[in-house]
Amino acid sequence: MRSYEELLEKAYQEMPEEVVRRERFEIPRVKVQREGNRTIIKNFSQISKTLNRSEEHLYKYIVKSMGTAGFLESGRVILQGKFTEDEVQQELDRYVRDYVICKECQSPDTEFKKEERVLFLKCLACGAKHPIRSI
Repeated sequence: MRSYEELLEKAYQEMPEEVVRRERFEIPRVKVQREGNRTIIKNFSQISKTLNRSEEHLYKYIVKSMGTAGFLESGRVILQGKFTEDEVQQELDRYVRDYVICKECQSPDTEFKKEERVLFLKCLACGAKHPIRSI
């Protein structure tokens, strides 16, 4: 007779990879195109939808954190200056850590709630609330 642990291990080994993988949320990869002295984030609209954040909020963060000027134009962002895909991706990862992921349960299912004059990150999974700094 096999032990419970052995049977459990066997079941895990026979399961498909996408079921075993616990991470259901993946930070989207940015698609960057350079035109002269400008950097274009081509999939900006898709990224903001995946993160469940407004394009305007994400845009303000990217522009401020990259220390440049830019503008939103039909689902993409055009930044002044030459930036690599990795540089933009690092800022997006930082945004997700600060403004999307719950500090308690690490869930991406969060939303912004304003109470009086303070903006909170409220987790829809565990109910935790954390104040966040405005951009």
